[in-house]
Amino acid sequence: MSEKFSVLLSIYIKEKPEYARACFESLLCQTIKADEWVIVEDGPLTDELYALLDEYESKYPNLLNRVPLRENRGLGLALNEGVLHCKNELIARMDTDDIAVADRFEKQLEMFERNPQLDICGSHIKEFSTTPETITSIRKVPITDKEIKAYQKRRDSFNHMTVMYKKSAVLNAGNYQHAPLMEDTLLWVNMILSGAYCANIDDYLVFARTGENMFKRRGGYSYLKKYKSGRKIIYQTGYISFWDYFVTLAVQFVVALIPNWARKFIFEKLLRS
Repeated sequence: MSEKFSVLLSIYIKEKPEYARACFESLLCQTIKADEWVIVEDGPLTDELYALLDEYESKYPNLLNRVPLRENRGLGLALNEGVLHCKNELIARMDTDDIAVADRFEKQLEMFERNPQLDICGSHIKEFSTTPETITSIRKVPITDKEIKAYQKRRDSFNHMTVMYKKSAVLNAGNYQHAPLMEDTLLWVNMILSGAYCANIDDYLVFARTGENMFKRRGGYSYLKKYKSGRKIIYQTGYISFWDYFVTLAVQFVVALIPNWARKFIFEKLLRS
């Protein structure tokens, strides 16, 4: 089994150092460890975040590959730059406030070893707001290539923070692009359109951090306008029909404008399991 792979992360000024530390420690506790962390510094950071990155760079001088950006570009363009700096063909995405299960990378590497045609592989997630021991909800995704490509018409078939993909397949699809709220969605669609072979592992490989702020961010007219703009970009790829476009906008219209407590209920009880 090839064990050479990169982990791609993006960090920006509003992230909490204690969350990033928990993320980094989960990467260090993997049964098979990455030989490179590409960390995109998306604009100027706080002194606390710089101190944290300096600490890990000092401890693991051959592990961190820091990519500082002079200005905040947003997630899509930050990851676009990060992909270009990854030295390995296999890249694992990770968000700096989430926690990877100890054998996550081992299981994904096994999938790529067994399926040479595989281009992207993710998994289910367990969501938490305080500690990983207290799960608030789960998000399951389709498993097979056929199921993934059908599901992607209306909802994302991958949990972004769980995926491992081939760099060549990402670049063949045009890499990440600037599409607020839809950076990952657009990449999945473009990868599918470019012929990528997809799979998800039927397991929970990442603990994803949520909380009240997540539900608040997904509400309001401003969010709805961004969502509509991003969804229009997806429609213009030709992958989804006008009906797919209309239905997702109608659902989001309701979800974005209802009270936060109701939106939280929908996400945790109806859109999750």
